[in-house]
Amino acid sequence: MMLSLACVVSLSLVLVVSGDPCLIISEINADNPRLDTTEFVELYHTSGKRASLEGYTLVFYNGNGNIAYKVLDLKGYSTDDRGFFLVGSVDMLPKPAILLPPNTVQNGPDAIVLYHTSAARYNEKMNVTAVGLVDAVVYMTRRTGGAEFLAETLTPGEPAFVEDETTLEGDESIERCLLSEDRWGFQVSSPSPGQRNNCTPPAAAATSPVITELKLGGGQVDGFVELTEAPAASPLVLVVWDGKTDRVSVGVDVDAESSRNGLISVTIEKNYMKGDESGAVAIYSGRATDFPVGSPLSQIQPLDAFVFAGPGNKPSANLTETLIPGRQPYQLSNSLREGGFYLSRCGVATWPRDPGIFWEAPQTPGLPNQCPWPKICPHSIVIPGGTDSPPHLPPWGNSDFLINELNTDTPGAAEDGEYIELWHPSGRRVSLQGIWILLFSAHNNKPYREISLSGHFTTSKGYFLLGSDRLVPAPSLRLPPNTIQNGPDAVALYRSPFGPPSAAQRGIPTKGLLDAVVYRQRGSDQEAQELSKALTPGQLPLLEDPEVLPGDEALSRCRGLYPYDLSAFSVAPPTPLRENSCPRPPPAPEGVVISEVASGHWTNHSRQRAFVELHGPPMTDLRGLVLSVFDQERTGTVIALPLTGFIDQNGFYMVGNVTGADQTFPEGSTVPVRGAVVLCYDLFSVCRAGTALTNSSLRDVLVFSENQQLLSSLSTSRGRHVMPALRSVEDGPVSLSRCSCCEVRSSSSWTSSSPTPHSANLCPSSAFSSRIDLCLGPLSSDWQGQSRDCSGLIHGKRVAEVADYLEQRCHCGISALYLQGANFSCVSGWLRVWGNIQALSDHQKALIIQTSHMNPSSAETDVCSSPTTGRYTGAASALGLQIGLIVAVLLLLGLGAALFTYFYRRSHGSAVSIEVQDFTLQ
Repeated sequence: MMLSLACVVSLSLVLVVSGDPCLIISEINADNPRLDTTEFVELYHTSGKRASLEGYTLVFYNGNGNIAYKVLDLKGYSTDDRGFFLVGSVDMLPKPAILLPPNTVQNGPDAIVLYHTSAARYNEKMNVTAVGLVDAVVYMTRRTGGAEFLAETLTPGEPAFVEDETTLEGDESIERCLLSEDRWGFQVSSPSPGQRNNCTPPAAAATSPVITELKLGGGQVDGFVELTEAPAASPLVLVVWDGKTDRVSVGVDVDAESSRNGLISVTIEKNYMKGDESGAVAIYSGRATDFPVGSPLSQIQPLDAFVFAGPGNKPSANLTETLIPGRQPYQLSNSLREGGFYLSRCGVATWPRDPGIFWEAPQTPGLPNQCPWPKICPHSIVIPGGTDSPPHLPPWGNSDFLINELNTDTPGAAEDGEYIELWHPSGRRVSLQGIWILLFSAHNNKPYREISLSGHFTTSKGYFLLGSDRLVPAPSLRLPPNTIQNGPDAVALYRSPFGPPSAAQRGIPTKGLLDAVVYRQRGSDQEAQELSKALTPGQLPLLEDPEVLPGDEALSRCRGLYPYDLSAFSVAPPTPLRENSCPRPPPAPEGVVISEVASGHWTNHSRQRAFVELHGPPMTDLRGLVLSVFDQERTGTVIALPLTGFIDQNGFYMVGNVTGADQTFPEGSTVPVRGAVVLCYDLFSVCRAGTALTNSSLRDVLVFSENQQLLSSLSTSRGRHVMPALRSVEDGPVSLSRCSCCEVRSSSSWTSSSPTPHSANLCPSSAFSSRIDLCLGPLSSDWQGQSRDCSGLIHGKRVAEVADYLEQRCHCGISALYLQGANFSCVSGWLRVWGNIQALSDHQKALIIQTSHMNPSSAETDVCSSPTTGRYTGAASALGLQIGLIVAVLLLLGLGAALFTYFYRRSHGSAVSIEVQDFTLQ
């Protein structure tokens, strides 16, 4: 059976391949047509024999909440004599060892995990964990999605498998198959409970033929190569390369007319494909005359290639890296059989040019390959105690892979230190399945090298390095010396799961483009105009200037995480697989804060627009500041925009796709309904994704989300947030406005209001104040805190919590800003609020008055009229009290001074009189 390429996905948690037999999750059928009465989970012991399941537990997780909904202890059970064990519906055949009611296995987003119970105990409703994990499958459907957290925890670096119910007619299941070498994956195929999985290699891409079988000759036996039929009209040639000399041994034109069942066999004379020597076989577009016998190794990239190493006789590194970059040659056995070696494509990986896909198997010319069931394990034997779930990183965004650093010209003639470094903004191990790098020449605007990265992974910090074989640290994918041209040229990064980007697009490919860097030498910028126009429009090529630094230098990403943005790069010292050594940014601008935020989705009003307004000292240079926007629904950054302009003369700076904006959002990005807006300093050093934001980097933040993960990752004070209150505005757009100038990162500084871009914010005013006297009972059992009454709110002077309490009654946008002229008291757990409450408008004033007219019961009136047990006075009332006390003290001091003067004069006046009398008497 030939399956769609889209249905083959690498998924399994791959650690260290174990040579010992092990227990694996082999197949899952979570969704049947119509009624779910034949669901099942199949376990398999790779020994192929009966094995005890003592100590194992099977746990089913619901992706909605990431908690366990079913736990099965496998104590007392064993596999059958062939190594299979079934858990499934009561109506399915063969009969499962453990029966489940219909519709038990959920359709996704979900996960099924095999644990070893010596590491922990597992029970229903527990949170997802990786402690004791033996094997795991995370899956979802195209309709549902939402399995990201399960995948990050259970299969880090791999996405959830998408079960496409449209792949096959009737029922289908998720089946484990070997991808290549020791890497496992899953594909959709016909259900095979209790039987070997249908791991048929998928059909090749329609425009690219691949090698399906080989026979390396032994003795007097000729060799042969079988390949898939190419639908394209261009001719094909099969070339055999000598592993010692890197020269053509023979070239044979492929006869498409000899196709049988879509397969073409080509016989090779026994002298050219020996099973005891090294060599290679490759398919090219062209004819045999393009590859004359004895000609040197061509730099033209083959459509498919197979490189093999004879016993003690390895092919050259140049041959290997040119034909199968990043792969290892197939190592032939030391004992050459009489009939030679028969090798079949058995791995279900979709990428070409990988000998790891081939296994020794019976020859089946013109027929589907007969592949054996592999006996290697996709994981190491579980160690009691295991490792717990990795800490969840701060939201990093919807970004894909980026070109992070580029070194195209190294000192000396050897050019053996060139490299390209990629980085994934998650900052963690991620699969490079379907990723391609194309190296373009500006002389003909065509790729001179196309490199598939499928089957590779980034490091645990998100880096991937490809470069010269003498580079230190060693690259994951080695290139021959002097491969990367010095310029004018380009490096482009693509996501193209169905083959080379150039195969499906004419000219310079742009479909699937993730990132690109166009670079030049001195005086050569005009020669790369076509590459610049297609890959980095509107930007001049970069210059890797050798005179900037002593020794070697590289083009390093230093000022942003946006693709095709050449302004993000600087000439800096090379730092392969390390954080870039970037020039220090300018000093952080002082006094700049977020002033107003609006989402285009908060209301349906025609004038509702998304924007972020900053406020600060006029003409402040904003370089070094980065505006980031987080979306709680997408678990990531939707915007990370380095600011480039100046605060205007009125103190404002507008960002958004609105009239009068100083800077626009990237195309397709906006402020979400629930999320956060963050102003931070120095994006790549301390504000980049995957790095905890510190007080020194975080300049201001507004969180309009109740997502605790988002709140904690952004270091907000006590997890405070503010939500837009639509009732605060009458039939119009809504924004969140700062109404307290100097309290940054405080939700008490914000209120809902009508948008006022490029002008002073609309804030609560005494012009719309109303006098209220409310007696409010507890709304819930948990608002009172540990004191079990409201006195904690009063004595702690936590006005924001009092405002939250009132807002739950009013739903009109009340915040702490509104309570500057109000008084509060707590009586027997009841909250009394009286005095003046400000408002934004007559509309909001009416809502507040409506709340104040709620008729209290007689019991409430009696409680609130009792003597108070605690009191807190609003800021305005407190100020008046302080002034009154000062005046009283001054009056008392004045009265005391007057009395002192009076009595002093009276006493001293008598003394003078006596003295005078005495003097007179003498």
